[in-house]
Amino acid sequence: MSDDPPQPDTAAGPVVQLDLREPHRHWVQVTLHLTPRCLRTELQLPAWTPGSYLIRDHVRHLEALEVDQGESHVIPTRVAEARWRLSLTSLAPLVVRYRLQATELSVRTCHLNADHAFLALAGVVLEATGERWNPHRLELQLPEGWQAFVPLPTPSDGSWIAGDYDRLIDAPLEAGPHPSHRFSVAGVPHRWVTWGGDLPVEDPAWLADVERIALACCRLMGQTAPASDDYLFVLHLLEAGFGGLEHDHASVLQYGRRALAAPGGRRKLLQLVAHEYLHQWNVRRLKPAELTPLEYGRATIVSGLWFAEGVTSYLDLLLPLAAGVGTEADLLEDLGADLSRYLLTPGRRVQGLRQSAEEAWVKLYRQDASSADSQISYYLKGAVVALVLDLHLRRHGSSLGAVLRGLWRSHGAAGRGYTHSDLVDAFAGQAPDLAELLPHWLESTDDPDLDAYLADVGLALRPKPANEPFLGWQLEESAGVSMRLKRVHRNGPAERACLQAGDELLALDDLRLRTPEDLAMTLAIPTAAAERQLLFCRDGRVRSTVLHPDPPATASWQLVIDPDRDGAHTRDNRQRWLSLQP
Repeated sequence: MSDDPPQPDTAAGPVVQLDLREPHRHWVQVTLHLTPRCLRTELQLPAWTPGSYLIRDHVRHLEALEVDQGESHVIPTRVAEARWRLSLTSLAPLVVRYRLQATELSVRTCHLNADHAFLALAGVVLEATGERWNPHRLELQLPEGWQAFVPLPTPSDGSWIAGDYDRLIDAPLEAGPHPSHRFSVAGVPHRWVTWGGDLPVEDPAWLADVERIALACCRLMGQTAPASDDYLFVLHLLEAGFGGLEHDHASVLQYGRRALAAPGGRRKLLQLVAHEYLHQWNVRRLKPAELTPLEYGRATIVSGLWFAEGVTSYLDLLLPLAAGVGTEADLLEDLGADLSRYLLTPGRRVQGLRQSAEEAWVKLYRQDASSADSQISYYLKGAVVALVLDLHLRRHGSSLGAVLRGLWRSHGAAGRGYTHSDLVDAFAGQAPDLAELLPHWLESTDDPDLDAYLADVGLALRPKPANEPFLGWQLEESAGVSMRLKRVHRNGPAERACLQAGDELLALDDLRLRTPEDLAMTLAIPTAAAERQLLFCRDGRVRSTVLHPDPPATASWQLVIDPDRDGAHTRDNRQRWLSLQP
């Protein structure tokens, strides 16, 4: 009798076994059991994690791929960077083994150490020919004392069942000796899991506030309950960090402990919760046509990312207030900060909003020293355009929420992906002039008339000038050890002086520079000269140049209630807008 363990039944689909019992080595051992559907079977690992539009080449972490069929060893033939072909002589069951290094801590990659495991399964599980739409069973072997948190149905044997490959790799996997808490939203079960602390214990009002925000999302979408029937929140509470990734039945969040303790930190984490939770409608189920179905092996140009992410980024500011867990002053501060960041980004004059969405794969996630001068985030400008759209629609007796609800009924609930034309038609159906205005706002690099729209709700943007002349550069945050340039503004004084990112500043007007304070004091010394003598170092060689500072620029913008505009009518408009009422 053989001592080998019994092979899993793969008649219904593949079985994925993950062994996480060597966390100190950061290895995820993968065994994939499947019965091939054809003699020429291919195995492929996704190149990106859905929701994060960057080719990540997860395959770079894969090693030691082996395939066995009974007593025979099958040699995989690599036919692409992340695809292998198996030339088989029978359809007998296969056992595929490999391991992955899990050392990258983000919400879209894999990380395994002695404290926890987080796996974005798009970077873990190979897709086999003919198996994408078949059920997949997931089995785990964990270190002693750990438990796993996976948003998938669990049969009595302790495994997890995904209805198909898409559902499997959309399910984030968190494991460890973590505290977890159960609560419900409109009768739907939810779980909250924290790695790095126990937030619901440290903040007893936390889960109640999350529930309020979740209910506000449901109301916004015109639904009595969440889209998911069982939802999982995973929070990585780190020393520093910020980010989130949406899934059909889960959100994975990263946030810094210091940021959480800072003024406004709790509020910003609730906004992150609102953003990812709203995504279970907008982008996960109400999605661009280009993402139906997903292409895992290549980049897909998605012009509607401005709507999927920008609209969500705008609404995540309003949802806490609509849920009763924020204040008007907080919202105006946070919205003002976004508007200020937008107006201080010169790249908005170079890249249009639709172009920003279409270039996401090659620009947004690949920032360099010139990015701020050449591009604008579709999250940021998308939120600004969403604000303008909301206030424009309110002039016509409608709202952005009404458009979302209409699109949900016509597309999301029906499983239909929307096109650019569908979006324009949906907005124009509520305000006919948007048939021309919206395409212009998407294609043009002109700013929408923010002042006029903000006046509708009694608000105004006030500039705050800088205290120093504009030099056209940004210093690295490690200043104090050396004064290095992180960024040189396009068409600014530093560029005109032939400076570039990476240059180290040594002296200004013969006075030594070591810290930003040294620079500020030197600039404050009165001088009749319009030019300043600058000594700097590049590539180990000391050089000199002449700097001609510009007058002080706008340092920031503040969003305020304008007493000249704040009549009874505008106050009523503002209250209805802030509470997400029609």
